[in-house]
Amino acid sequence: MQCIRRQPKRSASQENMLLEQSRRVAALNGIRLGLKDDKDLKFLLKGSQLLKVKSSSWRKERFFKLQEDCKTIWQESKKVLRSPESQIFSIEDIRDVRSGHKTEGMEKYAKDVPEYRCFSIIFKDQRKNLDLIASSEDDANHWISGLGKIIAHSNSMNQKQKLQHWIHTCLRKADKNKDNKMSLKELKDFLKEVNIEVDDYHAKKIFQHCDKSKTEALEDDEIEEFYKILTERKEIDNIFQMYSDTEGFMSCQNLVRFLYEMQQEEDAVVAAPALIQKYEPNERAKRGNAMTKDGFLMYLLSDEGNIFNSSHRKVYQDMTQPLSHYLVSSSHNTYLMEDQITGPSSTEAYIRALTKGCRCVELDCWDGPNSEPVIYHGYTLTSKILFSDVIKAIKNYAFKTSPYPVIISLENHCSVDQQKVMAQHMTTIFQDMLLVAPVDGNKSQFPSPEQLKGKILVKGKKLSRQEDPTNGNNNLEAEDVSDEDEAAEIEDESVKTEVQQKGKSDTLKLAKELSDTVVYCKSVHFEGFDDPSHPRAFYEMSSFSESKALKLAQESGTSFIHHNIRHLSRIYPAGWRTDSSNYSPVDLWNVGCQIVALNFQTAGTEMDVYQGRFQDNGFSGYVLKPEFLRDEQTKFNPKSITEGTWGTKKKLLLKIISGQQLPKVNKSKNSIVDPKVTIEIHGVQQDNNKKQTKVIENNGFNPKWDEEFIFDIEIPALALVRFVVEDFDMSTKNDFIGQYTLPFTSLKQGYRHIHLLTKNGDPYSSSTLFVYINIQDCE
Repeated sequence: MQCIRRQPKRSASQENMLLEQSRRVAALNGIRLGLKDDKDLKFLLKGSQLLKVKSSSWRKERFFKLQEDCKTIWQESKKVLRSPESQIFSIEDIRDVRSGHKTEGMEKYAKDVPEYRCFSIIFKDQRKNLDLIASSEDDANHWISGLGKIIAHSNSMNQKQKLQHWIHTCLRKADKNKDNKMSLKELKDFLKEVNIEVDDYHAKKIFQHCDKSKTEALEDDEIEEFYKILTERKEIDNIFQMYSDTEGFMSCQNLVRFLYEMQQEEDAVVAAPALIQKYEPNERAKRGNAMTKDGFLMYLLSDEGNIFNSSHRKVYQDMTQPLSHYLVSSSHNTYLMEDQITGPSSTEAYIRALTKGCRCVELDCWDGPNSEPVIYHGYTLTSKILFSDVIKAIKNYAFKTSPYPVIISLENHCSVDQQKVMAQHMTTIFQDMLLVAPVDGNKSQFPSPEQLKGKILVKGKKLSRQEDPTNGNNNLEAEDVSDEDEAAEIEDESVKTEVQQKGKSDTLKLAKELSDTVVYCKSVHFEGFDDPSHPRAFYEMSSFSESKALKLAQESGTSFIHHNIRHLSRIYPAGWRTDSSNYSPVDLWNVGCQIVALNFQTAGTEMDVYQGRFQDNGFSGYVLKPEFLRDEQTKFNPKSITEGTWGTKKKLLLKIISGQQLPKVNKSKNSIVDPKVTIEIHGVQQDNNKKQTKVIENNGFNPKWDEEFIFDIEIPALALVRFVVEDFDMSTKNDFIGQYTLPFTSLKQGYRHIHLLTKNGDPYSSSTLFVYINIQDCE
């Protein structure tokens, strides 16, 4: 039997010393966050008892406390054998802190507690919300306000401050005996913590170089010296030296030269002095209108040094064109959190989609108990949520991320009575937000996103005697309309059996009240492309399964483009995607399809490309299609590209130089990543391409590649560039580390940093790639 070695018990004076040391570290981290002597921060560092709510029968008291790093929360657990890691969560993982009863859990299980004592922590990934009840209003306010401040201040830290904070936290973690000194063993543990494998010889060499006092332990200035060696960026030093003087200053004139020659910045003369004032930390250099190496690095890590064109972070496209001229960020079966068969439905899924910029959400409506319609995936075991709760969630979050219109795609399976309830809920909850009449009497084409700002449009069936939804309403009460039932297309045996048992009809009786909510988006079956002599009304739109849409794109690309100039088209995933997997939206964007609906809950290449496309134009959820997809005379066909006005062909020269602070994939202390970078082009068939770097072994902290790649881009306006970093594994599938995707037209040239995103599309705090980009016109 193996004996467990007990840690020697600390004396009272040792405990007090460690406690005091912890307080000093917490105070220093508070200062780094810009929250010196903040009352809320002090309260969180002290911690408090909170009631954790999971269900009507599970409500238990737990102690929660902010750790000294001011970045992680520790929560008490009564579970046996729970690992220490599972008891903490990072503040970087928090998407939102909501006061009151603002989650489904709080709404269901905490209605008996006053709102002012309740709050919820919403996480960025698929983790469940943390619903909490404080013992008093003051305690709740401390938590809500304190967490809000830490999140805001962390987000406003520059990359250098984030790096410093992270490294000092890792140093503290490696200092096992908390003596504020670092032994050689602790230094090696620290290097593993920050994702770098150094052999004993090199570790000892670094250690001896920094150990000026020859005490076999690094202290104070020696640790700072070690920090400087660790964070040295020689590749940036080399660039800086080309434009700086012998004293280590880059004059404003030389910065102008760098911005113009290397970064291809047209407004270099105006930009240079502003960059010095904004990023130069040295007051003497700032007064002399010059930049030091530190200021230069801060500029390259900033938004202005980002690969994504910062002017595209705001709405810059013409928003006054007809709605059909834009790609629209759209979600499929928005209510689902997981798969299509047994997963949970939740209003939280709508909130997540809308805050990710989604502008078209889907509601599958069925008769519910107590005359209240419910939403779920018909014929399946997915859970049900109230239609009215979803409408409230949409109202509250529709315009928090973007002011442009939200389209509600209704799949209606309700009885006439419950359809009337649906119409009533939308009218009373949305009020003025709901569009119920044409804008400015426009009856010949779609109004623009600009005209529809702050409005919610309903896509659904319309009574046939109200053929023209723009012509007001008549007195018809209800009649049969064709039923569009996407759920019945699911390729699952239990679903097929359920559909057969229910004897699904091809028609549905439609209530006038619900019909009246549809103005510009009347759902119709697709009967083929327009006969020019008998054109369909512009407000009629069809939904296509991905396979049917891809077939049309393949066989009739130009006709599909012409159809999509005047009409809206909605595409949804194939019935066999019961796991909520996604299809590539690119081929359908290439023929001008606007509402290409994806499963927002499923991470992967398709969703990365989707979010990459829609981070353009100010993350507004609307991206203007290129001119050749809006021109009535266009002959463009993405499957057969001929000469035409599709834009100048480009040559992309790309150098992957280095990586910084790549996260550990495997949390094991001894696991170090072996990173490689893949560059993908997603666009028309001729442009689709993929190239990759070599693998750098055992270095996720500062890998160096220095590899060049060339890509020819035939149709730049339709191309996206995706950078993927993976941990190479010889025997199994490579592990995903991070990625970043952006439209080719949003690329900035020169030396740029790429700020990597997690699997779920959230930014890492300090994981970057450093690259060089050059774009040339093809001969």
